[in-house]
Amino acid sequence: MHRRTLLKLLGATGASATIPAIAVAQSPRAAAGGKAIVLYCDLAIDPAREKEMLAAFHTRFRPAAESFRGRGFLDLKMLKLRTVIQGGPAPAAGINYRFQLTYQSEAQRQVWVKSAIHQQVWPLIEDTVLNKDYLVLLTDAV
Repeated sequence: MHRRTLLKLLGATGASATIPAIAVAQSPRAAAGGKAIVLYCDLAIDPAREKEMLAAFHTRFRPAAESFRGRGFLDLKMLKLRTVIQGGPAPAAGINYRFQLTYQSEAQRQVWVKSAIHQQVWPLIEDTVLNKDYLVLLTDAV
């Protein structure tokens, strides 16, 4: 279908006015009013327990965190460190994962942290960490 024909069809159905509004409403940045917070944890996951951590993250932690959608939760990622491309200092020895959590505000993240479900699922991740004195960074989206 040609672009012009598609645009005419959208205009005729009135859908063109709602599509951009839907896209903006679903945007995490728009939902956060541009002032989201992002929490990073640099984790040294025990290589022998990596599969256990990933299973817990995907099957237990992520669904629990996503249940707070509409209560400040925006995004969650578990990132495996591949390599340092430029600059320094490099992550501390043994750091192989970065946990990233995005919330609309720190106050809303604190509600999640104090929730009973968080108290159940975070230990499933943290128990696979070799060094419990891991770096935690709280940042503001700008």
